[in-house]
Amino acid sequence: MASSRILRRNILIAGLTLGTAWAVRGQFGHEQGAAWAGGLGGMIILLLAKRDDWHQHFLFSAMAAAIGWGVGGMISYGIVVGYARALDYVNVAYGLESLLLIGSLYGFLGGGLFGLSLESKIANWGKAIVAMVVGAIVAYWFIIEQLGWTMTPPRSEAWAGTLGMVIGLYWFLRANGFHRSIHVALCSAVGGGFGFAFGNFLQVLGIASEISFNFWNVMEYSIGFFGGSGMAYGVFTQQWEQNTPAKKYNPTIPFLLVLLIIPVVVWKESFGMERLTETYGRLISDPTAIAKYVQTLVLLIVPIIGLVFWRKRQGQPQGERSNKALFIVYFGWYILLSWLITGALVSGYRIEQYLYLANFIVIGLLLRNITPGFQFKPITARQWVLYIAATVLIVAVLAFIALHMHEPWERFNERYPVNK
Repeated sequence: MASSRILRRNILIAGLTLGTAWAVRGQFGHEQGAAWAGGLGGMIILLLAKRDDWHQHFLFSAMAAAIGWGVGGMISYGIVVGYARALDYVNVAYGLESLLLIGSLYGFLGGGLFGLSLESKIANWGKAIVAMVVGAIVAYWFIIEQLGWTMTPPRSEAWAGTLGMVIGLYWFLRANGFHRSIHVALCSAVGGGFGFAFGNFLQVLGIASEISFNFWNVMEYSIGFFGGSGMAYGVFTQQWEQNTPAKKYNPTIPFLLVLLIIPVVVWKESFGMERLTETYGRLISDPTAIAKYVQTLVLLIVPIIGLVFWRKRQGQPQGERSNKALFIVYFGWYILLSWLITGALVSGYRIEQYLYLANFIVIGLLLRNITPGFQFKPITARQWVLYIAATVLIVAVLAFIALHMHEPWERFNERYPVNK
């Protein structure tokens, strides 16, 4: 009983972490924002596991999670979200079920690559990447170019290529006996898929309630919370062999990607003068000066934090204490960037920004006393089919409820026009 309580507690912490990080990601978007959030999701699970062998390749596993979750950032879903606001069941159900698929793609790649980094046997990552790339090309060509099965016209249909990457990764994991990684990937996929669909359901209800709040951010928090919970459940319900001392990864590439490249790309894509001036122009009388200060400050933070952690980790084995410090700084840094990009430091007009801080504090307090809670809970192929079918059915029911919880409104999208 006690171990089950610990397992639930750790899954909750993981969900809170990726949920908060994914909500923050809403300010940055695309691959780089999703990668930062995904990296945090991987870090928190490693900390909760309290395994010395996993701490030794902490940044590598964080990088694997960042890449996996980040790849899904190329998928366009803005129009799909609008389908759930339609005035007929077909379009609403199409919207929510499509988000179920998109969230599942995020989760499978994020959980699958993260799980692969935890395996005791060294994986051939080159072959895994080739399998994913080939899968992406073939699936996109066949689904979009040949069959014409589009989901988000006229926007990008990158979801099809991402689906091919999922197929390629699944083939690689199964062919090489990485069944634990498949378990993590499927748990993360179900969590991320349900979280995205359920989040859009909450968004529709929130908009219908006319409460003044950022319900788009609620949807983002939902995919992160359920996706992070699913990935944590997948990891903590498997029996992982001890990694041998021979399994070592060069820390340079993970360090550069996680602590330098991702932050620099976030800065370049999000902290342009035009966006900063527009944001601060709504809050203060002279936005140009502060926009320049914010832009420069964010750029300076990147090498400073990178240099500090590089010097601290040079020649020293990675351990729980140093990795926990890295997680806290990386998490707080992401929230600070969100405050700077939205102007939350000078105005309280974005109340959800302060909820990020509340989540951050709660997570920090919960991390003061970590107890690992692994419980082996295998899931058969037949059970997976039932779980996935049940999730699809639940989302269909949510679509019916969402349709009948609001009066007709003017702005919505239709994939299959039925309203004149």
